[in-house]
Amino acid sequence: MADYNTNKTESTGAMGWVDDRFPLSKMVKEHMTEYYAPKNFNVWYIFGVLSMVVLVIQIVTGIFLVMNYKPDASLVGGIPVAFASVEYIMREVPGGKYIRLMHSTGASMFFVVVYLHMFRGLLYGSYKKPRELVWIFGCLIFLALMAEAFMGYLLPWGQMSFWGAQVIVNLFSAIPLVGPDLALLIRGDFVVGGATLNRFFALHVIAVPLVLLGLVVAHILALHEVGSNNPDGVEIKKLKNDKGIPLDGIPFHPYYSVHDFFGITVFLLIFFAIVFFAPTMGGYFLEYNNYVQADPLKTPLHIAPVWYFTPFYSMLRAVTDPMKYVFMALILLSAIMNYARGRMPERSKVKVVVGAVLLTGFMFFTESKFWGVLVMGAAIVTLVFLPWLDRSPVKSMRYRPKWHFALLMCFVVNFAVLGYLGVAPTTTMGGLVSQVGTLFYFGYLFLMPWWSSVGKFDLDDTAQDDFKPVPERVTFTPH
Repeated sequence: MADYNTNKTESTGAMGWVDDRFPLSKMVKEHMTEYYAPKNFNVWYIFGVLSMVVLVIQIVTGIFLVMNYKPDASLVGGIPVAFASVEYIMREVPGGKYIRLMHSTGASMFFVVVYLHMFRGLLYGSYKKPRELVWIFGCLIFLALMAEAFMGYLLPWGQMSFWGAQVIVNLFSAIPLVGPDLALLIRGDFVVGGATLNRFFALHVIAVPLVLLGLVVAHILALHEVGSNNPDGVEIKKLKNDKGIPLDGIPFHPYYSVHDFFGITVFLLIFFAIVFFAPTMGGYFLEYNNYVQADPLKTPLHIAPVWYFTPFYSMLRAVTDPMKYVFMALILLSAIMNYARGRMPERSKVKVVVGAVLLTGFMFFTESKFWGVLVMGAAIVTLVFLPWLDRSPVKSMRYRPKWHFALLMCFVVNFAVLGYLGVAPTTTMGGLVSQVGTLFYFGYLFLMPWWSSVGKFDLDDTAQDDFKPVPERVTFTPH
């Protein structure tokens, strides 16, 4: 008979009993005490663990909210039951007000830390080989997070919740052939109503969180398999001592766990300061219209999603008929330039030109709203392909030409401007700026294979517009 204790750990007592039945000590070693991270982490590397903290906050507060929330759009005394249940939580449930405000603040803070986490990936090239799968899982987490936030946004059944959902769901009807049926499937009715509320509640509470948790686990496992990136872009697993320990690595625990604990403490101070003193954040975290019950017969003067959706919403609104014609012209121009200067075979060039002509013809006969929805989706999906769009020979902006960093900051500022324009009422000038910002956003991404490879290596480390050699070891100096 085989001895099931062949691989028994050295743990004794209660821990040994657990280890014989579950690999607890092994998991702690692999992902904490014997997981070696680069020793030159800086403050930008705190936002990954902060997103985990916010996820826990959202799950815990969400459980308590579900205990008292009722996903029912029917009227009792002229007030929707769902809206009344939120008011009941805020006014009658002991501590309910702070639980609800923690959940609403957590939704916004989740996107704050995730956006900063993604910026760090752009800054240090954390999406490049061998971390492509880590980045893809991260983008899928971002998509799941947006779905979770959108569905949760409807649940208070306030004016902005109702009309925001009405606008967004109706956008799907612009998809040719399947659009109307798809919008009907999402709503569960011909208008946003009780069926929609129940569907979104089920997805928000059960389905999407399960997907989100699975993606988070996959993201962490993929990260720990290839190792963490660092500000220098040096692969610390290449240089190891005779025991197989990276020369430029330190154990995640206790060194970075203490570092993270300090960052979490600072973050929680800011988080609870917002919860206690500025939970609405001037109407950005909690819109004032959402304190008014949903009324299908009364449309708000200005309908806009929550701030973390507004950059993409701004791109959606930017696609008008003139903008569609600009896209058509750019597609044809790209095909012509590829035919004139491309290095592919003649037959392939002809196929590209024919494909561009067919695409522009299809665009001409379809309405702009459909292409607005497509642009909004493409703005998110295109991020998945960054590992292959970026042709830079180095990862980190530290060793790239200075104008690469300047271009990245222009991209960030442009994204913030699009976010503001998505909140603001529509104006002629604002629409024009949104269109220019949309073109810059996609230009940055689609032209990345060209501009990211422009430059040569400066071995003397003196030129500002050339790549610089990446050191063999990390450049961190203890202090």
